Amino acid sequence: MRKISDLPNLDGKRVIIRCDLNVPLDGTRITDDGRIVASVPTIKYLVDQGAKVIVISHLGRPDGAPDAKYSLEPAALRLGELLGQSVFFASDTVGSEANGVVKALARGGVAVLENLRFNAGETSKDAAEREAFAAKLADLADFFISDGFGVVHRKQASVYELAKALPSAGGFLIEKELDVLTRLTTNPERPYAVVLGGSKVSDKLGVIDHLLPTVNKLLVGGGMVFTFLAAQGHKVGKSLLEVDQIEVCKQYLARAAELGIEVILPTDIVVASKFGADAEISVVAADAIESSPFGADGLGLDIGPESAARFAAEIKAAKTVFWNGPMGVFEIDKFANGTLQVAKALTEVDGLSVVGGGDSAAAVRILGFEDNQFGHISTGGGASLEFLEGKTLPGIEILN
Repeated sequence: MRKISDLPNLDGKRVIIRCDLNVPLDGTRITDDGRIVASVPTIKYLVDQGAKVIVISHLGRPDGAPDAKYSLEPAALRLGELLGQSVFFASDTVGSEANGVVKALARGGVAVLENLRFNAGETSKDAAEREAFAAKLADLADFFISDGFGVVHRKQASVYELAKALPSAGGFLIEKELDVLTRLTTNPERPYAVVLGGSKVSDKLGVIDHLLPTVNKLLVGGGMVFTFLAAQGHKVGKSLLEVDQIEVCKQYLARAAELGIEVILPTDIVVASKFGADAEISVVAADAIESSPFGADGLGLDIGPESAARFAAEIKAAKTVFWNGPMGVFEIDKFANGTLQVAKALTEVDGLSVVGGGDSAAAVRILGFEDNQFGHISTGGGASLEFLEGKTLPGIEILN
């Protein structure tokens, strides 16, 4: 992959950098600034090189038209705080204000342009429309840096076409993400454990399929576990269940047995009377969910304490751990213990511990952990999973 060091002298040059500032907002308050923080090293480097830095990103899904609730202005303000300098903000992306703000940039100056997805060309399925939008973005700059790992699995104008329109390279964040994910797929230090959670088995099929021959142990929690339990013939009450994936789970369990890979499922489950903080709960054996006081109406919302302790022990015994997906509904205290214990165990791994972005990254921060307690927290949930599935990432391929 072309790197920043492969580009000529950037002093005084206009450099447009595709970051991923797609942070969660409560109104205009940022509730998790992890992705902004991750963008800082590359931006700071460009500032120190004397470049005129133009930051572009998306936020949310505004469907190709301006929508105030998806404005990047709060992200621009936070970026300025992290950089320790003024960051200019343009209320459009390729219009007159963006042109004016860019023209006014001094050496080492930084500007953030408004949400890319306010322009339909950014995510258009028509390559010609994406190219036309990318051409307008390219007119603003001399060089392009791709550093938004969370979007490199998408063929979008600012990720793919813009990299063709200007001399381009990958930023430090993308370099780091690729280095860590490559270590997970190429000769990982053993024992190697993969912990998967989240709501759906169908979201993780590719990862299971691709990594199963590579890992020593596969630990499964979260909502997806109920489809595995059903594949073993157990009833799961009203817990989340993908009936169409039961047979697939049976096949994975059989394949793992043939390969000598241990698949570790919960032995106990926190079952609730309903979804909510005021629900009644009961801890029961994973193979007897309908024996809870709620019977067939019981809803499994977390792995039980026995399982959480077992998962933690397995994680701490490993030298390489990849985790993607919470163990339960961690946003509600009653159902957060499984995720909390897994996260805590990852901080104690004597080796490489990787939190695979998305809900897992949000969970560790909500539960009070610091980023530096883990080997790496990925900024790209979907991109990380697709890399681990062995898929080609368009936004990386175009930089090769």
